[in-house]
Amino acid sequence: MFEADVLDVAQQSSNGALPPGMRVDELVHAAHVRYAAADDGTVADYIPALAQADPDWFGLSLVGVDGGVHEAGDAGIRFTIQSISKAFVFALACEAIGHERVHERVGVNNTGLAFNSVIAVELNAGSPMNPMVNAGAIATTALLPTSDAEERWAVVRDGLSRFAGRPLDLDEEVYRSETETNHRNRAIAQLLHSYGRLAADADEAVDVYTRQCSLAVDAHDLAVMGATLADGGVNPVTGEQVVSAEVCRDTLSVLASCGLYERSGEWLFEIGLPAKSGVSGGIVAVAPGKGAVGAFSPRLDAAGNSVRGQRACAYLSRALGLNLFASARWASDLDGVAS
Repeated sequence: MFEADVLDVAQQSSNGALPPGMRVDELVHAAHVRYAAADDGTVADYIPALAQADPDWFGLSLVGVDGGVHEAGDAGIRFTIQSISKAFVFALACEAIGHERVHERVGVNNTGLAFNSVIAVELNAGSPMNPMVNAGAIATTALLPTSDAEERWAVVRDGLSRFAGRPLDLDEEVYRSETETNHRNRAIAQLLHSYGRLAADADEAVDVYTRQCSLAVDAHDLAVMGATLADGGVNPVTGEQVVSAEVCRDTLSVLASCGLYERSGEWLFEIGLPAKSGVSGGIVAVAPGKGAVGAFSPRLDAAGNSVRGQRACAYLSRALGLNLFASARWASDLDGVAS
């Protein structure tokens, strides 16, 4: 079971904006200090290039919808975005072809199984079930309306760069390493193709998906990307409308139920925020209307989620009143006055 390690942190409740900037700075720093020494979890090694990560790296960034930046630790260290890309490619697909078509072809229900499960596809008559597992993400990438794989890759790279507010580069070493070891994803794509669920060539779809996972980001980039979803699709750094507010709503609803794989229910119960994780150690957690946390630490739990990142997000969710389900009784001068 996920251990948030926040029982001694009072749950705050807030229906408005983030607290003043200096208070946010203090709490982001406190979260980093609190969990920096945690040594639970292991670095992913099934992709050889990821095994080179320093297990002591730990960065936090919180970006508000006003563009305010609050950071601690290794917030500028680059790592590959991995599965976090799924959230933003899903948003691009919804923007391009619409809510209904993506829902019909991919689905939005949690599988309850591992992110790379083949059984989940077979058990659901070829449906990928949701865009946050590998089958659904490959199907979502294939849905982008382009003429060929290179154009699809350009759309993905440009779209994720617009979310981040800067051009994102491909980590060639990780891309090569993943290409040499992504046999399971290729098998999943062929299975989807056999069910008529793939809108592009299976091998080409997997290649674009592998490239999108190999884009290099840092914790700051994740926070900006998440804050764009928090602010109705407007990037708080560039001011660009990247996707519509409706697409942000759709994306955040899927993240709330499926973003942390088979631990999604525990995450929502403990932390109460739409979020997405990746096996390189990144997490983005979004507080609609307020901002987003970008966390990076390579030590993962058994489900592939950053241990320090989860705990830091839990701390900030409580201390800043970000939990969507936290509430406090509204008090007013009228309390106790009969109506």
